[in-house]
Amino acid sequence: MNDLTALGKHLSKDELSHLDDLIRSWDLLADLSFADLLLCVAEPNIPVSPYTVVAHVRPTTSRSIYRTNMEGMVFDPGERPFLDQARETLESIDGGLLSQTNVERIRTLCIPVNFNGKAIAVLSRDFSPDDQRVAGELEMTYFSLFRKLGIMISQGKYPFKGVQAETEFTPRVSDGVIELDANGYVRFASPNSVSVLSRMQVGQVEGKRLGVEELKCESIPLILSTQRPQSDEISVAGQTVTLKGIPLIEGTEMTGALLLIRDISELRRRDNLIRSKDSTIAEIHHRVKNNLQTISSLLHLQSRRLVAEEAQEAINDSVRRIRSIAVVHEILSHNPEASICFDDVIKPLVRLVSEGLTSPEITIDFKVEGDTVNFPSAETTALAVILNELLQNTIQHGFKDFPAQGNPEVTIHFSSTSENFLITVTDNGRGLPEIFDEKNFGLGLTIVRNLIETDLGGNMELLSREPSGTVALIRIPKFAENLSD
Repeated sequence: MNDLTALGKHLSKDELSHLDDLIRSWDLLADLSFADLLLCVAEPNIPVSPYTVVAHVRPTTSRSIYRTNMEGMVFDPGERPFLDQARETLESIDGGLLSQTNVERIRTLCIPVNFNGKAIAVLSRDFSPDDQRVAGELEMTYFSLFRKLGIMISQGKYPFKGVQAETEFTPRVSDGVIELDANGYVRFASPNSVSVLSRMQVGQVEGKRLGVEELKCESIPLILSTQRPQSDEISVAGQTVTLKGIPLIEGTEMTGALLLIRDISELRRRDNLIRSKDSTIAEIHHRVKNNLQTISSLLHLQSRRLVAEEAQEAINDSVRRIRSIAVVHEILSHNPEASICFDDVIKPLVRLVSEGLTSPEITIDFKVEGDTVNFPSAETTALAVILNELLQNTIQHGFKDFPAQGNPEVTIHFSSTSENFLITVTDNGRGLPEIFDEKNFGLGLTIVRNLIETDLGGNMELLSREPSGTVALIRIPKFAENLSD
């Protein structure tokens, strides 16, 4: 966690950017140091100043000594004098043992954060001396790497400018650590890194060079030649790893490089499986859409051969219903997600209804208003049919042989409460008859009722609108799978 916003009046934009880069990459530092790290910033131009902790990171390689997050903590002037010493001398200061706190005894190492020859902050490594035990090769190597990076911080050489930001696949210390010497030979490889390399059919690595021949990786030679960090994704022997390399520099001399390696083979296999499933689902939706269009065309051809007007009308209604479902499947074929934004459905649906039902003598203005709502694909299909039926009924019964008040208009409005999605379809047409019976309006309203109540668990009210027109109010409960708030 961090908050650098309050430092704008004390530090320049470039200085703030330098601190931000340090914070974004300092999980590495905490893990290598086996300790909590506090980024402390003092009031400028004050020899003995209070320090504010602007960021705090805990290690994953050992326990944290702080029970609460230290961000925002203020150290009074003189409370931690080693912070002042590090800031003044631009050298790391082993602060020794601090006085006992209400938590436990604390030992600290203070590293100045150098930017253009000035200490803009101090990095404090805090740990408990009571936790110290005899360190093995791994612990000693990790801490040695931390001290080398600490020297680079105090010399203004770390973090590097313009380095790619950390991602979810960026390797951590726990994934695997490899240290190279200045010539690219492996000086140390952690057990986890050895395991990763063995799965890539790379055997004994200590004392050998890693690069293009072993790993098909050009980034490692680039680290050594450019003295710049490099990141890469490597696939060898059916295994995929991410690699991050950081050059180790002291003064003007490059002393080696730190490599972090993470096996993401299983993640990539899952990604490929998901993409394959998404492609299959999209193809299914595409084929369903094409089949629906074929059925629609066949029914349309059949209606032309019928003489009875009632039969023609029934088939044409079926064609329109099929086309409304095809609209949903067309969208799903391009966006095979578990849910879909209904704005993407309602607009082509309105266009379909407008083109298919309005006559040259009348033009109806369709409006879509309100909130953007995401629905599961199954519910989206039902809603498309519902709105298609309501729009058809509005045009067939609301505006046929009726002079609307002003321009004929239909408004579809989406809103929501804490419990329900609300959809209203309003027109300024004829309105409901004085004695209203849904059965007299044919199959359409029956389909609407059944879909709303049975499939969606909601309800619908049909109301008269003043001075003329009809309002259809639909309430659909918010289930866990379709909450969009």
